[in-house]
Formats: sequence, C-alpha cells, structure tokens
Amino acid sequence: MESYLLDWANLLLRWLHVITAIAWIGSSFYFVFLDSSLVPAADPKLRAEGVTGELWAVHGGGFYHPVKYAVAPPQLPPHLHWFYWEAYSTWLSGFSLFLVSYIWNAGTYLVDRNLVDWQPGAAVAVALSFLVVFWMLYDGICQLFGRRKHGDAIVGALVLVLVCVASWLACHWFAGRAAFLLVGAMLATSMSANVFFWIIPGQRKVVKAIEAGQAPDPIHGWRGKQRSVHNTYFTLPVLFAMLSNHYSFLSSHPRNWLVLVLMMFAGAAIRQFFVMRHGWKLGRNRHPAGYAVVGVAVIASVIVWMTPQPTEAAKAPTGPVGYAAVQKVLEQRCYQCHGAQVQMKNVRLDSPDGLKLHAQAVYQQAVVAKTMPFNNATGITDGERALIARWFESGAKVD
Repeated sequence: MESYLLDWANLLLRWLHVITAIAWIGSSFYFVFLDSSLVPAADPKLRAEGVTGELWAVHGGGFYHPVKYAVAPPQLPPHLHWFYWEAYSTWLSGFSLFLVSYIWNAGTYLVDRNLVDWQPGAAVAVALSFLVVFWMLYDGICQLFGRRKHGDAIVGALVLVLVCVASWLACHWFAGRAAFLLVGAMLATSMSANVFFWIIPGQRKVVKAIEAGQAPDPIHGWRGKQRSVHNTYFTLPVLFAMLSNHYSFLSSHPRNWLVLVLMMFAGAAIRQFFVMRHGWKLGRNRHPAGYAVVGVAVIASVIVWMTPQPTEAAKAPTGPVGYAAVQKVLEQRCYQCHGAQVQMKNVRLDSPDGLKLHAQAVYQQAVVAKTMPFNNATGITDGERALIARWFESGAKVD
C-alpha cells in the first residue's frame, strides 16, 4: 500500500510541478523578451510620464501595447499584478516531489554505497545542505562583486566555478541520478530564493515609497533585474538536470559530473543566444549566433566523447535466447526487489507467468533505458543486458 500511495503522490506532484514550472518559466521568458524588445516611446506624453520603453504586439486576435517605467509610474494603478506565486509554487511542488522520490527512501535512491557508505539520515542532511549552502555562497558573490566594474563577468565566472565544484561533490557523494537532480534543485532553489529574498521585497519597497509620495531607490530595480537575469540563465541548466533523470546513460557515466557541467554550460550559452537575439533585431548588439554555435558544439562534443565503445555485449549470443538463460540473470540481478520477498512497484519476476506479464517493461527498463536495476545496485553487466534483449527479441518465451 505504501508503494502504491507513493506512486500516486509522485505522479500528482510531478504533474503539479510541471504545470507551475511552465507558468514560471513562460512568464520569465516573456519578460526577458519584453525588456530586450522595448523601443523608446513615440508619444511625447508617455515620455513625459517617465516611460522608458514600449512594445506593440499582436496575439490572439488583439493588439497589445505594454510600456515600461524604469523606476516608477506617476501614479500606481488600483490593481497591480505581482509575479511570485509561479516561482513559489514551482519550488514547493518540486521540493515535495524530491521528498517523495528521493528523501523518503534515501537508502535506496540517494545513497550509492560504492561511493559513500553513509547512513540515510546523514545523506539527507548533506543533500539538503546543498540547497542552502549554494544559495548562501551565490548570494554572497552577487552582493560582493555585483556592482563592481565588470561585475557581471566576475559573478558569472565565480558562479560557474561554484557550480562545477558542487557538481563534482554531488556526483562523488550521491547516486548518479540523485546527484543530477540535486544540482538542478540547488540552482532552482537559488532561483526561487532570488524572487523571495530580493526581487519581491525590492518591488514592495518601491511600491511603499510611491504610496508615501517618496522617490523610490533605483537600487531595488537594479538588483531585481540582476537576479531576474541570473534566473533566466539558470533555467535551461535546471531543465536539463531534471530531464536527465530519465536517461541513466548520462548519470552513470564514469565522468558524470563533467557531463552535467558541460551540458548545463551548453544550455546557458544557448539561452544567451535567445536573450541577445531580440536586441540584435533592434541593432543593440552584434548577432549572437556565436553563443548558439558554442552551445551546440559543446553538446556535439559530449555526444562524441560519450559514444559507447565495444564491450562484452558484443560477445552476447546472436541466436534465440530461452527462459533458462535469462532466468539466471534475473535471479542474480532482479529478484532482490522483484521476487518472493519484495515486489517493488507490484512487479514480480521470479515466475514464468510474472516475467511474461512484465516482459515489455523489463526490456524497456533494463535494456532500452537502462534505468533498472536502480543505480545498478546489483551490478548487471552490458552482456547481461544484451542477453535480455536477445531473449525479448526472440519472442520473450517462458517455456
């Protein structure tokens, strides 16, 4: 019953997390596009009111005319929309999903005893500390160097180093899939913290100053913009880290930390291309194609670097494989979790009928996706996976 309820919790939380993430990322991408596409207001009245940019757009059968006040409008409207629940809901649903998927059974999903043989409680404490410590270090870097000359470049370089160190540690301390997810959650936590600790409080101070008839401090707008820009560059790396959870060939690589860093770097470079592309159309910067080229080149290099080399799988039988041969592999690698004593996910493979019922799932999980055995805790080899493949392709016979 516990496994059944956890599956439902995992499904519903994942569904909620994807929905809220779409809302947050969509609004974030839109405002980055908006800022990059604004042009000086044509109407003298708008310029006199303090409008620093405007945009005309058509969508859904109507025309839109958003304008931007760099510091504050002459008068606050009666209804002011705030963008923060998208960020908070995304983090809350994501953290809840992390609790259900990894923390609840940390000994199975978080710990890889081939790396660090620690107790689940210790692993949970260290994993959660990644979220807090990274935010503190990142926030300190922003405050110390953000307003200096060449501050953006300094902050970017230091954050890159910080992400590399965190990725190396995570991949050397935790199971591969958990490590990738943890690094993504670490960045996503900082994104939400930017909204919670800096962007929204700064905006509230500006609104309060306007309501009091005072001139708002422009530092709040500058800092909010800085953290918002950081969030947009974190977005694609976070999405890659989350999606990679479904592709074990990434997290199981001997240099998985480097795979993670390179792919996240590629995502940030490609995001830079899209950010600058809008400004290029208005003649504000040179064509940013170089960033896209760098991102794609890094991805291509990783693909070539990770190309599998011939292994013992090549020695696997080329003819039909019967039940007796595949049963020996399952007995050694799979019965611990899918046998008489334990039936994870209500799957039992220690009988011909049970294996026949789940043959498609066994092939998909053990051969195609290579996600099972989980974290390869039982040490299944490439040759054994190839043997299962030949058995399935031979008709998956159990007699």
